[in-house]
Amino acid sequence: MAKENVLIVEDDRDIGELLDYNLSKEGFRTTCITKGEEAIKLAKLKPFDICLLDLMLPDIDGLEVCRALKGDSKTAEMPIIMVTAKGEESDIVVGLEMGADDYLTKPFSPKVLIARIKTVLKRKKQVPPDQSAPIIIGDICIHPGRHEVTIKGKPIDLTFTEFQLLRFLAAKPGWVFTRYQIVDAIKGEDYAVTDRSVDVQIVGLRKKMGDYGRLIETIRGVGYRFSDKDFEATD
Repeated sequence: MAKENVLIVEDDRDIGELLDYNLSKEGFRTTCITKGEEAIKLAKLKPFDICLLDLMLPDIDGLEVCRALKGDSKTAEMPIIMVTAKGEESDIVVGLEMGADDYLTKPFSPKVLIARIKTVLKRKKQVPPDQSAPIIIGDICIHPGRHEVTIKGKPIDLTFTEFQLLRFLAAKPGWVFTRYQIVDAIKGEDYAVTDRSVDVQIVGLRKKMGDYGRLIETIRGVGYRFSDKDFEATD
């Protein structure tokens, strides 16, 4: 039975060979790339099931690679696991907010890496088949298939995480979600994302939505909800 295709983006050849060996032994089909720009181009031409991405690359930063992949409709749904020596909490939060699905610091156990890959792939397969259906609430249209949000027909430029956050809240207007529920829904379980990082995403999202940002309501001591009440912008 064919295994998934894995794109390995790692400039350290020894680590790249280690990843290639352990993944191949598990039955995965691997492609190793040492530069970020090349990885972006290849990912758009050939479908990959998951990407292992180093942050410290010789040409462009791994965060830029992640932003480019998550911002393109051809590669946005490809899970990304960052594998890097940068293990500070701030680095982890930035990586996850860029859209990474998991974060593994070096040195790492090959067995742990394999387990993480399988978990991410399993979670991807469990996504409901109707997730691409547009969500339309008043003047707001959220189109998951296109990763596009419009308000009164005007496109709103959102980051990958902001888009996921808005889609999650708007899918169930009136429902109150805790910050932990929001993080779990967007990234999965057991990720080093703080309450503060969710609050920062909310602030940025509200700002980009203008008057409509008031539809995202803060429930003090609990979390957030997307209002189910009729709303008219003042602009």
